[in-house]
Amino acid sequence: MKDFLVVLNKDEDTVSFISAISGETVTKIEVDHNPHEVVISPCGKKTYITCSLGNRVNIIDNEKMELKTSLSHPEFEFPHGIALSSTGHRLFITATFAHKIFIIDTTSEEVIKVLPTYQKNSHMIATTPEADIMFIPNIGSDNVTVFLPREEKIANHFPTGAEPEGIAVHPKTLDLYVANQKDNTLYCVDTEHYRIKHKLLLGTCPIRVVISPDGRYCLVPNRESDDLSIIDTSFPRKDRIRPWEIKRIPLGIWPGGTVFNPEGTRAFAANNKTNDISVINMETLKEEKRYQAGIHPDGLAYLRL
Repeated sequence: MKDFLVVLNKDEDTVSFISAISGETVTKIEVDHNPHEVVISPCGKKTYITCSLGNRVNIIDNEKMELKTSLSHPEFEFPHGIALSSTGHRLFITATFAHKIFIIDTTSEEVIKVLPTYQKNSHMIATTPEADIMFIPNIGSDNVTVFLPREEKIANHFPTGAEPEGIAVHPKTLDLYVANQKDNTLYCVDTEHYRIKHKLLLGTCPIRVVISPDGRYCLVPNRESDDLSIIDTSFPRKDRIRPWEIKRIPLGIWPGGTVFNPEGTRAFAANNKTNDISVINMETLKEEKRYQAGIHPDGLAYLRL
């Protein structure tokens, strides 16, 4: 068994496969223009990548570590957010400037449906553990869309802070964590009634949200203050249990894509402007080393083969 970081190098149009243990770059693959976001199939055999400025979706064969297919569509306008169904048979893409959701059959590798969100700048996608509900932050509308992938329909929209972008679902409570980049806040939202339960003030321009496999920690990279907010999701505060920022650690310049290993013992954050990956020890809550990447690394995934 081998562990890799799949790193999207946006400004050189490549994807690096880096050993998650040693930091060695095993291979680097040329892809379409401006690779942004990434998801790995449940079986681990394929990596799906949105290449935003190239208006394409790339599919990588992980066992061969080579580009397999490049998909296009006339309505792709800055494809960005990406998520899979629980079985991996359907791929869901948001195109930011088209304000639409694209559904792709992963067997035929074709777009089979296009749905408008009726909101502005639909950007990322977060899913519940069973992928039965998807949440799409709309940067230009200051809200989040609730999408039901099995029914292929939009169920709701609810307001957030200014310019929501980073988003993740807690694996146990199913609370939704939304990073609002314009007002530097993190919202914790009850996904049953879409009520804002908690608000936290973070660093400057919180850009992504990831939650540890056990649900204990929420990590938010703050792009313009060059640091990482570490939130304890069940912190005892004045006789209440609530999410609380317990530490903020400096990283490289412009941290972005962040991911945990499956055990939750280490986290990795891509530093866009120092061209490296911060390795965070989740026991000490300290950055312990950095791995070199390509130019402007951002989207990040963890692959175990």
